[in-house]
Amino acid sequence: MRRSLALVALAVTSMVALAFLIPSALVVRDAAADRAVIRAQHRAGAVIPAVAASGDPAAVDRAIASASVGGRDRVGVTMPGGARIGDPSAVAPAVIARVRDGGRALETSTGGGPVVLQPVPAGDAGMAVVEVDADAGLLPPGVVPAWLVMFLVAVFLVACSILAADRLGRRVVGSARRLARAAARLGSGDLTVRLVPEGPPELVEAAYAFNAMADQIAQRLTAERQFAADLSHRLRTPLTALRLHIDRLGQGPEMRKARLAMTRMEQEIDIVIKTAQRPGGERATTMCDATEVVRDRVAFWSVLAEDQRRRWRLDALDHPAAVPVGRGELAAALDAVLGNLFHHTPEGTEFAVTMRTAPDRVGVLVSDAGPGIADPGLMLQRGRSGGGSTGLGLDIVRRLAASTGGELRIDRSALGGARVGVWLRTTGAQPRQRRRGRVPRRRPAERTPPTGSP
Repeated sequence: MRRSLALVALAVTSMVALAFLIPSALVVRDAAADRAVIRAQHRAGAVIPAVAASGDPAAVDRAIASASVGGRDRVGVTMPGGARIGDPSAVAPAVIARVRDGGRALETSTGGGPVVLQPVPAGDAGMAVVEVDADAGLLPPGVVPAWLVMFLVAVFLVACSILAADRLGRRVVGSARRLARAAARLGSGDLTVRLVPEGPPELVEAAYAFNAMADQIAQRLTAERQFAADLSHRLRTPLTALRLHIDRLGQGPEMRKARLAMTRMEQEIDIVIKTAQRPGGERATTMCDATEVVRDRVAFWSVLAEDQRRRWRLDALDHPAAVPVGRGELAAALDAVLGNLFHHTPEGTEFAVTMRTAPDRVGVLVSDAGPGIADPGLMLQRGRSGGGSTGLGLDIVRRLAASTGGELRIDRSALGGARVGVWLRTTGAQPRQRRRGRVPRRRPAERTPPTGSP
């Protein structure tokens, strides 16, 4: 914008300057030419008395010498007999004869400048002609300095207009840039950013509107966080009572499933409370070991897998894999993927969890031998599942992967069903060595899950 305003000021001021400069330059040149003619007439007037008084060539020559003092003008006299005294002009003899015969003064020009021809009676001898060549050249004296001064004044005015336009543009651009930076900070989650209204009236109004918008966003987010935290805390009381009732119902496969669901719900509530209590704009900067989280969550879901007679396999890394997300957030994402697997595939369906590494990312791939997913693109849309659920589980996983610069992939697995891959970008290269094996059993009596290719 500053460059555009400067170019506009340059163009407009230059056109205005040229509109006044060109006519003024012509006027100065014409005025200088008129002064040269007047000067020539004065010199001719100084010689006329000597010619008219006696016509003596010596007296005329002295008058010519006196009139030529202090200038470069050429002064000469053509006597009645045709003799030429002094420094006559380059005017053609025919022109001089016409002036002598007509008895009228004439102003003409040659290549050097204006010439004044004045007829003068030289006694009884006849009519003489006084010739004064002003010798002004192509440009009369004083024209070039006047033009130079006018040009410098025009340049000064153009420069002043460009500086004024640049100052105005800097004021406008500065306010616009501050507004853009504030909007970027607000978009990144900084709810404390506010603007000092300044600049043109339009940008001042935009700053006030931005501050009002930021206040409303901060108030609404604060209200939502408080509501989520209050709701989560309010849920703890009925959940505690429900757990006590479940504990009183004894043991059995169904009770184990109920306790597993209750534990999962309590963990989700803890995550909601921690997320709701996080100040607005604060990003999770904690790191966690993806290998440890994967092993822990697979061990957690293996209990339900044993009850549903599902064969499963874990192909985890044999070393820590640090990822820039919180442990609870990664655990919630893996639970969402595994929960979808148990919910949307029949009991007894085989599944496998595999970890992969790349130079800058870690991937967790959950494969199953179920019916697969007909439209993977639909599953990646928030609120769309195609399976009767809310469709928010995979959206949580997708947003977690995107927060690290990674991605969520859904395709066909080698087991014949679906494969959900969660790829998390890391800060450095990860080793490629892996160890195939199963997770440790929590109960000695549990069966060893059969192995197979994922």
